[in-house]
Amino acid sequence: MRYFIELSYNGKNYHGWQKQPNAISVQEVLEKALSTILGETIAVMGAGRTDAGVHAKQLFAHWDTDILFDAEKVQYKLNSFLPVDIAIQSIFKVKEDSHARFHATSRAYLYRVALQKSPFNVDQSYFLKHALDIEKMNEATKILFEYKDFQCFSKTHTDVKTYNCDIMKAEWQLMDNELHFTIKADRFLRNMVRAIVGTLINIGVGKMEVDELHTIIKSKNRSNAGFSVPAQGLYLTEVAYPDTIKLND
Repeated sequence: MRYFIELSYNGKNYHGWQKQPNAISVQEVLEKALSTILGETIAVMGAGRTDAGVHAKQLFAHWDTDILFDAEKVQYKLNSFLPVDIAIQSIFKVKEDSHARFHATSRAYLYRVALQKSPFNVDQSYFLKHALDIEKMNEATKILFEYKDFQCFSKTHTDVKTYNCDIMKAEWQLMDNELHFTIKADRFLRNMVRAIVGTLINIGVGKMEVDELHTIIKSKNRSNAGFSVPAQGLYLTEVAYPDTIKLND
């Protein structure tokens, strides 16, 4: 049987989602907890991987098991067993060929820019002292919809077959003392959102003109785009799937 698990986490104390030999990751902590509670070695496959310090409001993973268990009871035990910065939202059966990564139809991210210094947002947003032209930033954001190839925003030396992404939503909104950037696409390249945000901030502070974004994207060169904003302001907020992945009750 294949199960999906929905979780959220604060990424401050983790070196990203993906398990690695010399650093603690969310995947490693989750697998150890599941293995302990279910009494067998569990390996999970995530919907994607977040970098060190990045948060997730919603991420899914799957695993296979022959063990029959009560999903609600296991969810309760996991939330008692896991550290406070990882929470399980749901566990449910899916069809045996359902895949947390490959069957995801879209992913959405939020980036939080704090416009006022606050001791309570140190690890949850990026404090920016400069004044920003939000109108210009949103004007530039519309340019993203004109393109598919976003190699200029990708981390270099990344093993991918294509740099094409279908962006479905991208906008800046002023929320109290914060500026929120939301972006949704069928897939994202490594470091893509942080590089887009850094480039748009450069436009917002006047270091770049709006039309320069066309040249940057067409260049396919990461060095032409803006800086990569800090990880603590980034949140994976949604991973969507077709309803057909679930088993009928």
